Amino acid sequence: MARFDVVGVGNLNYDIILLVERFPEFHEKVNAENAFFGLGGAAANTISWLATFGLRTGYVGAVGRDEIGEAHISYFKKLGVDTGGIRTVDAPSGVAVAIIHGEDKRIVKYPGANLMKEIDFEYLSKTRHVHLSSNPPETIVDVVNFASGRGITVSLDIGEAELPRDVEARVDYLMMNEDEYKRKFGSLDLSLSSARNLVVTLNGGGALVRDEKGNVSEVRGLSAEVVDSTGAGDAFDAGVIYGVLNGWTLEEAARLGMLLAYLTVQKVGARSAVVPLERVMEVARETGLELPIGSG
Repeated sequence: MARFDVVGVGNLNYDIILLVERFPEFHEKVNAENAFFGLGGAAANTISWLATFGLRTGYVGAVGRDEIGEAHISYFKKLGVDTGGIRTVDAPSGVAVAIIHGEDKRIVKYPGANLMKEIDFEYLSKTRHVHLSSNPPETIVDVVNFASGRGITVSLDIGEAELPRDVEARVDYLMMNEDEYKRKFGSLDLSLSSARNLVVTLNGGGALVRDEKGNVSEVRGLSAEVVDSTGAGDAFDAGVIYGVLNGWTLEEAARLGMLLAYLTVQKVGARSAVVPLERVMEVARETGLELPIGSG
């Protein structure tokens, strides 16, 4: 039996999020209406949800010998995430600063220690599933090839990063948003990607999914007032991964993903909405969303 259900591979950042009435002009200062400081990193946000849902999780990444690095390790340990794949290195931990006005978001990142993560393949061999966020292309290629050769399923949320076409067909679950998909493939035609299963989140909520048999369906979104979209895609990924690992259909899993994204956009910060599965099920009942909980 595998030691882990899911191991995440990705960045570990400290997020500084500022909500403003308008963006500053050249050389101008503006006061933020609100501010949030917290731990982030796309795959780490996804793993935070999955650990809270009770899955056995681990992580591969790197942090600096600083307070941010210590905070990442301590947070994961509190959630029960195994930190054996996280290196502590002599470089500052990664930082991401986001300035948000409505649905418009400007982000500046400093990768720092994230550039020094090393893939521990022995560690990866102990999991059922690997989840990758936007890593360097060589990392994605190495991990996908390793996993597919050992029967370990892989999900990849590629974001703005380059999608290595030579391993695309070996990715079990490729996830991206509508704009990213159109930029990479030229249209919203889901048959253009060779990934085994595909999930494309739509602007304004909901998603299009294509399973490995070629069946395409649309998951309707829930209407929510967006306070901060940071981490919404990562939450969506968590729902998809939780569902498929429990034997749900891709459409059912995407419904859970959509619900987690709905919860996330209503709070400031990528992990502020993370709650146990029982609470998520309550919200599903309140919103009339049908999920096959109890079948996994």
